[in-house]
Amino acid sequence: MAQQPSILYSFRRCPYAMRARMSIVRSGLVVEHREVILRDRPPHMLEVSPKGTVPVLLLQDGTVIEESLEIMQHVLRWDLTELETHLIRRNDDEFKFHLDRYKYPNRYEDVDEIEQRAAAAVYLHDLDTLLGQEEVISVHLSDALFPFVRQFANHDRDWFDAQAWLNVHSWLVQNLESNEFKQCMKKYKQWFDGDETVFFPSV
Repeated sequence: MAQQPSILYSFRRCPYAMRARMSIVRSGLVVEHREVILRDRPPHMLEVSPKGTVPVLLLQDGTVIEESLEIMQHVLRWDLTELETHLIRRNDDEFKFHLDRYKYPNRYEDVDEIEQRAAAAVYLHDLDTLLGQEEVISVHLSDALFPFVRQFANHDRDWFDAQAWLNVHSWLVQNLESNEFKQCMKKYKQWFDGDETVFFPSV
């Protein structure tokens, strides 16, 4: 009897879920994909991961991995370098903090959208410099970072495109136009218990 695949709970537009899916595409792993609507989380997902956020990867042996970076490390067998750890922390803490307040200022008290954009731009300036240095940004690190830069760019594309981050612009376009990202962003309907198994990437 064939072994059941691991199960991935995901949400298409979430940058954390994107980078988990990118790692799955890169690894060649095939999982059962369960698309989640965050306002209507499936009971089984909450049973295995009560925190209720995506992505969640339920392995064949029952192990639950509920952090996107840990999913990446597991499926890619990726041991982060000191530089990779530093950049991901800046992305996930510093940049994401300002990104949220730039994109959703009404959710926070006393937040100036333009000030938050300027604060986030400090990270992007540094990233632009690093992208100009050969082989500093690995493929796996790139997958971990670019979904968040994509989200930032899409909030005000005209402003973003006018910035002098030539390396960031080129890097983002390359990622968005890659076949791996196209597989990553395939649309799936919301999953309900009893639905036919859907595989990711498609097989």
